[in-house]
Amino acid sequence: MDSMEDRRSILRGVMDRWKAAVDGHLPEQAAACFTEDAIFQGLHPYTVGRPGVAEYYESQPLGLVAEYELLEIRVLAEDALLGYLYVDFSFTDRPTIRVALGVVLRRIDGEWYIGHYQVARRE
Repeated sequence: MDSMEDRRSILRGVMDRWKAAVDGHLPEQAAACFTEDAIFQGLHPYTVGRPGVAEYYESQPLGLVAEYELLEIRVLAEDALLGYLYVDFSFTDRPTIRVALGVVLRRIDGEWYIGHYQVARRE
């Protein structure tokens, strides 16, 4: 991670995979973006691990689409990045939910995954 552009590329790569899985209503693919022991806090009670992440996304309605804006990136360690984003979750039958999202990415065996995910509603 030599440059800010490298960091942006890493974060966008992970978040683009996550977005594609969310938009496609593919809960197992969404869960595969996370570490095995990820702490996940959506808008429901938190869970730990991929099975809980998959269950969360399985419960989301068909037609849900996520649009994100990358706001900040910080290097926590050689194999860890902090990302702060705004995400709008759009639905086919109700108003958009706007959230702030904090993620911690971890590099494991050369691949980047979400190790911590926490959203908070924003207006």
